[in-house]
Amino acid sequence: MDILRRGILTLGLLAALTAAVPVQAEPSSIVVASTTSTEQSGLFKHILPLFKDKTGIAVKVVALGTGQALDAARRGDADVVLVHDRPAEEKFVAEGFAKARQDVMYNDFVVIGPAADPAGIKGATLSDAFRKLAAAKAPFVSRGDRSGTHSAELRAWKEAGVDLAAARGAWYRDVGQGMGPALNTASALGAYLLADRGTWLSFKNRGDLTILVQGDTRLFNPYGVMLVNPEKHPTVKVKEGQAFIDWLVSPEGQAAIASYTIDGEALFFPSAGKTADKSVGKGGQ
Repeated sequence: MDILRRGILTLGLLAALTAAVPVQAEPSSIVVASTTSTEQSGLFKHILPLFKDKTGIAVKVVALGTGQALDAARRGDADVVLVHDRPAEEKFVAEGFAKARQDVMYNDFVVIGPAADPAGIKGATLSDAFRKLAAAKAPFVSRGDRSGTHSAELRAWKEAGVDLAAARGAWYRDVGQGMGPALNTASALGAYLLADRGTWLSFKNRGDLTILVQGDTRLFNPYGVMLVNPEKHPTVKVKEGQAFIDWLVSPEGQAAIASYTIDGEALFFPSAGKTADKSVGKGGQ
């Protein structure tokens, strides 16, 4: 009986001790589906620690092409989407996968190519440059990954009057990867490509590549942010996701974006509640 009593007392003591130990709350976190340009440019490494220090919310970034990022959100695999393909974003809202889109920031696209510029596109308009590239069958690297940059490239060919399906051949290299790998491929081949300025500025393996076309208003590259609609996916972390969006568009978040520079040059320009300057980057390298 004494053994039984001692056993019961021991179990009771263990239960009391267990109850007395405070339960550690799991840290808040959200998943943001975004583009390779925001991740590979280093922007997230700059701003996310500031957001976490402010709110205690950790952000896990899934970096994909814009089309793939939006598909991930459609499946409910993300709480927030931060991408850069305005027509695709507006379609995402129209389909009911988000209730609203907010402007966050912008930069611009640039056409990169070998310094010798065998196709002779330097200083041309975007459409003239793409017509010359097609006529010369100059080596060209395409991301080919349904990203915002890939969509912008396809629009450029169309606006230039180039039937890409008929014109493409060995000169057109479709890599199906993000901006960094596409730039590496272009550097290795001495090829042309369309890149976002932010990733270009942070890119180290430039080789003989340089900016040849910039400043055309059609190269304007806005980024938007959206909370995934919880009516589509009840697992969406609405409170934490909205907190991230609110911080991004707040004066503090916008200042954090503006403060990210490389060699004194801003990679992104805050645009929440502003009219963006579509001539960003004109005349600079």
